[in-house]
Parts: sequence; structure tokens; C-alpha cells
Amino acid sequence: MKGHQILIGVTGGIAAYKTAALVSKLVQAGAGVTVVMTQAATQLIGPKTFEALTGRPVAVDLWAPIMSHAHIELADRGEVFCIAPATANFLAKAAWGIGDDLLTTTVLAFSGPIVVAPAMNSRMWQKPAVQRNLRQLREDGFIIIEPGEGYLSCGMVGPGRMAEPEEIFARLGELLKGNKTA
Repeated sequence: MKGHQILIGVTGGIAAYKTAALVSKLVQAGAGVTVVMTQAATQLIGPKTFEALTGRPVAVDLWAPIMSHAHIELADRGEVFCIAPATANFLAKAAWGIGDDLLTTTVLAFSGPIVVAPAMNSRMWQKPAVQRNLRQLREDGFIIIEPGEGYLSCGMVGPGRMAEPEEIFARLGELLKGNKTA
């Protein structure tokens, strides 16, 4: 990971707390990490958490005056883009090419590999629409890290639990090792 630049997208799923552990592991391994959050994600974990872990500002607002073309500048920074957790809402937007916030416009502008780690309630995960969106994302070249089964924040037990940070970290490492220009 040393010297690689990684973009991390965080959507509004409770599994966002696991993304903090992933970001910490990436930084400790020597990666430069830039985080892009949806507004919904900021209701579950604060941008300051990611700023403290990465030493970089966190991008949230498409219209913030931090950069003139934030989505383009962010897209140019990373070798790989990992969205974790990826909610059903994000999957639908990405599958249909909708860019209505900073995260989705950055995804549309990004030309490297995009890794997605879905997380949601079991019933949502099993919906035909969600599965259709996942098929479309795979066809479009997205790399999907399947969720595991287990206890979910809603109290259910079943599929939909975001992959563990260690698994995502390993997959990103394999991807960066196998593709020097990732």
C-alpha cells in the first residue's frame, strides 16, 4: 500500500464505523487516503474522524469552495476508489449513472478501478432491484465485495453485513499489486 493513493467513499449506512477501521489500516500501511462522504454518512460518523485518521480534509459538499471542480480533482487523486459501505441507494445511483452529489459525481469522473462493499438489511439485499443494480455494476466493471451474513444493526441475522475491514484491505492490496497503474 505504501505510496498508493486511494479514494474512499462513505455512504449513509451504519457500517460506516467499520470504514474508519479500514481507513486506519490503509494509512498505517503507508497509503495516502482521501475520503468522500455523502451527507447521510455524516449523520452516522463525523468527517472529523476521517480527517484525524487521514490527515486530509474530507470532501462532502459538491458545492463547497474547497476546489473549483471537486469531483474531477478528487477523481484524479486516486488509483483506486472504494465505496464502503455502499447502500442500496448508492448502488442504484451508480448503476444508472446518476450523479447528484459529490460522491456519485466523483464516481462518474473516476477512470480507475471502483470497488464496492455493499451493506444493508437482508430484505433490501435480496430485492430484485438491488440484485439487478449489482449485475449492472459488475457489467460496468465495478468490483463487488460481497457482504457477509451475521447480526445486522436492525436486529436481523442474515446477509447484508458489510465485509470486514481486513477483507476489503486485502482486496485493495491485491488490486494495487496486480495493477501498477490501478
